[in-house]
Amino acid sequence: MTTCEDPSGYKQEDEFMDILEERRRSSDLGHALRTFTPSPYRGAPPLSAGALNRMVLESQYLRYVTKEVAMETGESVDLVREEASGILDEMSQNLQLGFIRLLGFTLSKVFKRLFSHININQEGLNRLQQAIQESPVILMPNHRSYVDFLVLSYILFTYDLPIPVIAAGIPLMDMKMVGEILRRSGAFFIRRAIGSDKLYWAVLSEYVKTIVRTGYAPVEFYVEGLRSRTLKSLTPKLGMMHMVLEPFFKGEVYDITLVPISISYDRVLEESLLAHELLGVPKPRETTMGLLKARRVLEEDYGSMHVYFGMPLSVRQLTKGRVDRCEYNLLPRDLPHRPSVETQECVSWLAQQVIRVQEQSSILSPWSLMACLVLQDHQNTDPGEEQEKGLSWELLTQRTLWLKGLAISFGARLDWPEQPPENQVMASSMALHRSVIRCHQGRVTLLEEEGPVGAGPFTTEEGVVRRARAVLMVAAYRNQALHVFIRPAMLALAIHTTRSSQREDIYSYFRFLLDLFSNDFIFITGRSSQDFEEACSLLRKCGAVQTSQQEVTSPEEGQRTTSFLRALLQPFIDAYQVVFSHLCLEDVEVFTERQMVPAVRSLATKLLLSGELTSCDALSSDTQKNVLSALLRLGAVTRLRTAEHSEFRANKPAISRLADTLAGRLPVQTAPNPRL
Repeated sequence: MTTCEDPSGYKQEDEFMDILEERRRSSDLGHALRTFTPSPYRGAPPLSAGALNRMVLESQYLRYVTKEVAMETGESVDLVREEASGILDEMSQNLQLGFIRLLGFTLSKVFKRLFSHININQEGLNRLQQAIQESPVILMPNHRSYVDFLVLSYILFTYDLPIPVIAAGIPLMDMKMVGEILRRSGAFFIRRAIGSDKLYWAVLSEYVKTIVRTGYAPVEFYVEGLRSRTLKSLTPKLGMMHMVLEPFFKGEVYDITLVPISISYDRVLEESLLAHELLGVPKPRETTMGLLKARRVLEEDYGSMHVYFGMPLSVRQLTKGRVDRCEYNLLPRDLPHRPSVETQECVSWLAQQVIRVQEQSSILSPWSLMACLVLQDHQNTDPGEEQEKGLSWELLTQRTLWLKGLAISFGARLDWPEQPPENQVMASSMALHRSVIRCHQGRVTLLEEEGPVGAGPFTTEEGVVRRARAVLMVAAYRNQALHVFIRPAMLALAIHTTRSSQREDIYSYFRFLLDLFSNDFIFITGRSSQDFEEACSLLRKCGAVQTSQQEVTSPEEGQRTTSFLRALLQPFIDAYQVVFSHLCLEDVEVFTERQMVPAVRSLATKLLLSGELTSCDALSSDTQKNVLSALLRLGAVTRLRTAEHSEFRANKPAISRLADTLAGRLPVQTAPNPRL
């Protein structure tokens, strides 16, 4: 167990093992049918899925809520209990070893086709095995692909560790046959829109808490809530986090162990689909037929996957001094209890810690570094000249090797083989992404999306979207590296924008950036001063800044580094300014998110065509929604609740002040957010 002095638990001597190496040498059937004898949590009684469900339905907590709902709705208690039973039947898993074996056999075949390697840190698995026997364990992977859902169970089965029960979205349940296979492989299904359904919340929370209390199985869920379409970390969703931690807060278990897991891909299976979704193309419904049609992905090469099991985190140690658990003694444990503000802040802080550990443990491919540089060149290229000009391979190689050194000095973990020449490593990494980029006659260029066969000429607006698809696909891999550079980049931008050498002025603008962009990047609450000092230290180490007690300056020899870092942030600054501009238009007063997103996309398209905007990130619906969330948090937009949907009102003067402050036209005037 550890607290957060070294939260990732990453050590340079950690060794990765390729679990596919053995699978390529021996029988997949033998692997699936071998003896499986995991060591469970030592306090866990033998419990079937049916017995677990009965325990939930007979709990005092659910009995209490059932009576409350019956009184509120006028229905009989028996009818409400029957409804609760139906919810549990729809939701609950039915883990069976036979289906785990079936999944193990199938996934061995599939993974060998898709990936050249699946690398895992053996030491992390050893730590996990020990943690599972000592306390209830919560597995907390990041979420970048549907493969995440499958690969952890496959790894744990391979290494004789208990199979987790996994929180999954209800659409997966509706897939014929596939939904039932997943249920019998440990998935329990949660509705996307629960809203204020009191009974559903009660059944779900009691189900999760009973699994944790009894140590029935490790619980796996995504703290980000959703699959990230941009491949960078998402703001944590805290509903499940509260549920899994409540048994500890109530003293029902001595401790709970959180295990951050970082899953890194050379290439994500859904990359094209994700880019289309960001550009407004509806997400295809999950169906069995759709899965069968997607078999062509088996013909593609997706490179390597790295799965890093982080150091187990003791909730008991992490929350010491942060939460007064005595408040839970004032009410019977079986009654519903609204967590205090202190507890809510602690849970949010824990979730941020987990995501930060996930980021620190992620493994970057050479392509992630190349993507940063390719996009910066693309931003400086006239759209009409893009195909002819491009970036020379020789220059890209030089810049990537420079960036490799910078990334390592900033603490990045790179998957960069030592044996082949470095330009071969880069060429091999780039070749995985040949659908969006090519090297022709020594020039590296992005490829536009091809239209349907026989389609006529397309409009200039359609041309923007075709270019944007490739840009957003490449941007996703740039985003994988942003956590390494984001704090130094914000410091570099603060020095440049304030045009001041005074430490106080630069820190004030740095905090403004942390606050504004905290829906796009994950910053731990209360750590702005440490983040600033970390950024100063990293840039000082590479010679990009000089610091004293009162001043922070950037010498001439550090301009290459600081210019690169500012350029990394520029697409996000541009996207925020486009949204600000739209919301400050005269005819925008009250609006919905559904109205805002296409309107901002239309404005961004016009600006791209006119040359006033050079980055396509402003077209991304996820970025636009993050700007709206930031404005809500900062009070520049207010929510007007109606019976059917949320409407928003823009505070134009406040938005205009944010735009001017971001551009450096106004100093940071507002009091800094105390959360930072």
